[in-house]
Amino acid sequence: MITPDARPCMSPRFHMQFEPTQDRWVLLFAEGLVHLNAPAAEILQRCDGRRTVDEIVAELEIVFSQTPLHDDVVVFLSQALQRGWLQ
Repeated sequence: MITPDARPCMSPRFHMQFEPTQDRWVLLFAEGLVHLNAPAAEILQRCDGRRTVDEIVAELEIVFSQTPLHDDVVVFLSQALQRGWLQ
């Protein structure tokens, strides 16, 4: 479960990189890759194990000039955790 004080980080099985030919971020893993939309990439880039969920949300609300984003971010983080992208 994702709590406001959780500090999500990427699983070592996954690697994010920008693909210039596709002009998008992708998440690479042994079995393939996942194309990420801009919000997903922005969220995952902040999952470094240092930032809390609340800090990630606050940064994203500034980046996207939109509030509230908490529920959307938590839903995405929960799905990413279930898929094994985060730990």
